[in-house]
Amino acid sequence: MRVAIAGAGAVGRSIALELVENSHQVMLIERELANVQPEAVEAAEWVHADACELSSLEEAGVERCDVVIAATGDDKVNLVVSLLAKTEFAVRRVVARVNDPRNEWLFGENWGVDVAVSTPRLLAALVEEAVAVGDLVRLLTFRQGQANLVEITLPATTPLAGTPVRALRLPPDSALVAILRGGRVIVPQSDDGLEPGDELLFVATSAVEEDIRAALGH
Repeated sequence: MRVAIAGAGAVGRSIALELVENSHQVMLIERELANVQPEAVEAAEWVHADACELSSLEEAGVERCDVVIAATGDDKVNLVVSLLAKTEFAVRRVVARVNDPRNEWLFGENWGVDVAVSTPRLLAALVEEAVAVGDLVRLLTFRQGQANLVEITLPATTPLAGTPVRALRLPPDSALVAILRGGRVIVPQSDDGLEPGDELLFVATSAVEEDIRAALGH
C-alpha cells in the first residue's frame, strides 16, 4: 500500500517505521522543519508542507494513496487532514489520532474518518483487558460508534469449553473475527472448539455488546 502520514513527530515516525518494515510505501508530511528528519525513516518519502493546505496535498500526490493517517498532536489538524483526504482526494481509508478523548465524538464519517484511534482510551482498554477475565472490553471504535472491536476472555470455568464455534448463538450485527490462544492467532472456523483462556475478538455494534456477553454465558 501507499500510505501518507500527516505529522512526523514521535508517533508519526514510529508508524512509518512499522509500515516500512512491512514493505509499504510511506510518505511523511510535516509542517515543522525541525521535525523533518529523513535519517529517522530513510526508506520513507519526506515532504515539508502543511497537510492542512489543499495545494500541499495535491503536490504531494495524496490522491495516489491507499491510506492517509492523521497523526499530529493537534486534533483540529487531524480533523482537517481527514476531511480533505476523504472529500477532496477520495482516499479509501482514513485513520485519525485522537489526542483529547473529549473530542472523540467529532472523529466520524462526517469528518472523513474511517478509524479513530484514541491513545488514552486504548491504553485504558488494554489495562482492563490485562486484568479482566470474563468481562467484555472495547478496544477500538470504527466509524464513530457504528462498530467496535471488542474482546472477551473465557474464564477457566467457562461452560463453553469444547463448544464448536458454529454452536455460538451470536446476535445480529456481530462477528467473531479471531481467537487468541497461547500466542497463536486463530481465524475461527465453524468446527473449531473453544477453550478456557481463549481471547475472543468480535466486531459488533454497541447495541449488541450485552447480547454477546449473554451468548457467552456472562
